[in-house]
Amino acid sequence: MSASKQTILSVEHLKKYFQTASGQLHAVDDVNFTLAKGETLGVVGESGCGKSTLGRTILRLHEPTDGKVIFDGKDVTACSKQEMKKLREDMQIIFQDPFASINPRMTVSQTIAEPLLIQGKYKPGDKEALNRHVRQVMDRVGLAQRLVNAYPHELDGGRRQRIGIGRALALEPKFIVCDEPVSALDVSIQAQILNLMQDIQEEMGLTYLFITHDLSVVKHLSNQIMVMYLGQVVEICDAKQLFRAPVHPYTKALLSAIPIPDPRVKMNKIPLKDELSSPINPKPGCRFAKRCPYATPECTAGDIPLCEVEPGHSVACIKAAQFKDAMA
Repeated sequence: MSASKQTILSVEHLKKYFQTASGQLHAVDDVNFTLAKGETLGVVGESGCGKSTLGRTILRLHEPTDGKVIFDGKDVTACSKQEMKKLREDMQIIFQDPFASINPRMTVSQTIAEPLLIQGKYKPGDKEALNRHVRQVMDRVGLAQRLVNAYPHELDGGRRQRIGIGRALALEPKFIVCDEPVSALDVSIQAQILNLMQDIQEEMGLTYLFITHDLSVVKHLSNQIMVMYLGQVVEICDAKQLFRAPVHPYTKALLSAIPIPDPRVKMNKIPLKDELSSPINPKPGCRFAKRCPYATPECTAGDIPLCEVEPGHSVACIKAAQFKDAMA
């Protein structure tokens, strides 16, 4: 990240463990990154790697086990409940499933108005002003005014997700966690929603943490991309750099699996053998070592920290410099 850009979010050694019958599940384990105002950080990885848990822990929808989240100069992890309620105006989330995350008994207008009422932006008697605000939000997210009294079951997935986006925007936040916001939608609708989110970001100067398993989506949306594997960050760098010259073996395998929409082009997919290591009481060392074709005993001798292989490009691999030199 350029020194001239203002940091709005700083995550420091963030951990989130869940207690299970078998031990502690390390869902998020010592994650560090910074995010500049108005930019998008894409977070990618296989299902179960901790992407969504990371987003929710940053917002304190999950209480962190350890570490700090500094948002706009405030230590989120140290805020009281009352302070967090106030902070919710600036930190919002768009959920993956637009149907499951919306109250089926509330109309479009009621859903968008709910955060405004909870935060005390309008009193019960300010109905006219509240309705005007709701309609402005509906216009912003592309919802027709005739749908103001519609219920979720009467709408398709794209419109339901626009309601979810509208609810997140109602308080005019600075930062939004986008938790796979298009993965539950038809491909034909995904592009519309992604374009809408980009337009809104430019219009409002929003900062996004964009969680997805679809690398082709995150490539066009993100300024930086962070790759996670079993709760840990294995690579983080500029989006273009990641696709041009990935270093970590896991990142390379992920990129090789992106479908090519041309039957004449042969995919050089990198197969990953063996099973995932257990995230419950994980052993020291690289968690990808069991599936990595380049693994040596040194890989499991101790935890592998993120190391910068070039300015703005960090990788958690003992052979990162070797792989980087091989590509030069």
